[in-house]
Amino acid sequence: MDAPLKTLIVDDEALARRGLRYRLSRMDDIELVGEARNGREAMGLINELSPDLVFLDIQMPGMDGFDVLRSLDEDDMPTIVFVTAFDEYAVKAFEANALDYLLKPIEDERLGEALDRVRRARNQKQAIKHQQSLLRLVGQITGESVRDMEELRRKGVDRLHKTAPPKLAIRDGGSTTWVPQEEIDWIDAAGDYMCVHSKGETYILRQTMKKLESELDPDILQRIHRSTIVNVNRVREMHSHINGEYFLTLDNGHTVKLSRSYKEKLKYFGG
Repeated sequence: MDAPLKTLIVDDEALARRGLRYRLSRMDDIELVGEARNGREAMGLINELSPDLVFLDIQMPGMDGFDVLRSLDEDDMPTIVFVTAFDEYAVKAFEANALDYLLKPIEDERLGEALDRVRRARNQKQAIKHQQSLLRLVGQITGESVRDMEELRRKGVDRLHKTAPPKLAIRDGGSTTWVPQEEIDWIDAAGDYMCVHSKGETYILRQTMKKLESELDPDILQRIHRSTIVNVNRVREMHSHINGEYFLTLDNGHTVKLSRSYKEKLKYFGG
């Protein structure tokens, strides 16, 4: 069983710290190691306690959350989950490599989702550390550097997993058109049909949005609205709108809306 996540809470509001402390204290894999009331206290406790996870308020007097983040050593950076009452900081938070971004008042479901992401990220970090230890051991035996060993490993894995890009099957009567997913610009719903837009063409697909979404490569296509899916590699600009919504402009000039309920998808466009 993994050791508990050493967790630090940073917030200038005592009530906010108390509420988060209460919910985190009920979780077996969370160890609360401290609380900070401002950015300077946060810097000192992070350096002293080396927490695995920091819930970091953004808007604080003096040093804000971004100032704290900039002051930390990148090699020893804990996992950061930003907490704030202001959604206009979302893009900047993800540009700062925060793992997640929680709006006050924090909903239990969103807190649970953020912690699930933290746990997955921790497992990935542990796997990377283990891999690097193995590379150092092999390097000592072969006389090669860790960098050389990593490059050899990467090339081998790339060759092993090299596959054709995923394609989406568009059936029309007795014929089927295979559209490479990386060539799709965006998809929108029109009643019971999906309109797949690719390279200036529009293909009609009779399928539910939920079923279609399950067939798509999440590294390429992400749902950003109840009726819209977009190619994350086709987005060139993002502009904030009212009520926590954003407009995304694609390479071809078309604009789509990212709705507030899909705000967690900002991480695909923030950096």
